[in-house]
Amino acid sequence: MAFENVMGAYNAYKAAPLKTLEARASAINADIAANPNADVAAYTIELEGIERALEERRAESVPTTRTTDLSHTATTEKADELAATPEYRSAFYKHLQGRDLTDQERSAFRAVNVERRSSEFNTLSNSAAVIPTATLNEIVTKARDMGGVMGIARGFNMPSNIAVPVATPTSAAQWHVEGQEVETEKASTVPVKFAANEILKVLSISEATRTMSIGAFESYLADELTASVMGTLAKGMVDGTGAGQATGILAGIEWGESNTVEASKAFEFADILKVIAMLKRGYGRGAKFVCNNATLYTQIYGLVDDNNRPIYVADPSQPGKGRLMGFDVELDDFMPDNDLIFGNWRYFGYNMPSGIALDVSRDSSFKSALVDYRALAIADAKPIVAEAFTRLKLAE
Repeated sequence: MAFENVMGAYNAYKAAPLKTLEARASAINADIAANPNADVAAYTIELEGIERALEERRAESVPTTRTTDLSHTATTEKADELAATPEYRSAFYKHLQGRDLTDQERSAFRAVNVERRSSEFNTLSNSAAVIPTATLNEIVTKARDMGGVMGIARGFNMPSNIAVPVATPTSAAQWHVEGQEVETEKASTVPVKFAANEILKVLSISEATRTMSIGAFESYLADELTASVMGTLAKGMVDGTGAGQATGILAGIEWGESNTVEASKAFEFADILKVIAMLKRGYGRGAKFVCNNATLYTQIYGLVDDNNRPIYVADPSQPGKGRLMGFDVELDDFMPDNDLIFGNWRYFGYNMPSGIALDVSRDSSFKSALVDYRALAIADAKPIVAEAFTRLKLAE
């Protein structure tokens, strides 16, 4: 059934049982993933209507007790807002450590983990707890601080398998003569559709974590999740195959004569000029080079121009930072040797619609007094506009 607007879809589903709503949303997501000719626009309208109906149903099952610490009841507080509160942060880490929760913490914890978006419930475990907003922000910040593609790519937070238009560069505005008609330019967009790939990590930690303070435990988990979950996503953004994982910059673009320069034995000044000149007009502002540390210091660092001046200038205040022909250079350890990619990285995107969910188990490691923590993230990444990138590498 096709709906003209979200309100029409909501009216059709608002009286339906919860299982019916979940089953229909799951069927829509499955059809979008399997059918390349699916009507994504119509499905999006229907999913939003189902989501509104789901929110009302889930709110009805949340306790309506008013607490003294929360400014709103658990019934009316939105999950994304409640996940940022101190009550939920405390409840989340006490839950992982196996400690008792107060009434306020228990109410906040249940409210956040009941208020699921329709795009999440069919992929995340019902027992997994959504990571607090402050911790997630810290993890993402640390991941970006690692540098590389993760630090300069465009981050999204949208439902998986939904096509979203991304605008490409337009021509500059024109000087206008009073009274004269201005020609209208149609904005050009490219649809991007991120898949619901799963990143899974299980950490076994000593039972002694029960005695750690919440702040220390949070800091430890943030470091571990940055290195494991976000590290996996960062690697996939470079060399991911796109089969059940992110589509990396190397596999996601068809590299050929129109966008690739092959150096014979070593990079030369003329090769750098060619790879810059290849980038199509409109993408140069904000463009950056990306390579690994070995490529920078063996292929680029000693290059000079026709006047014998170095073309790479290191930034003495930031180790590993510098500019090549006036463009910033980002180091990414996952890039292969003797490979340099130049482009506007706003046109490479990654998506994490649900943050990271953590679950805890004390069963599997009973004899060793260890606690298993399972981290699950729904994520994807891919180039959005292929023409926004060029490449320099050694000939094979």
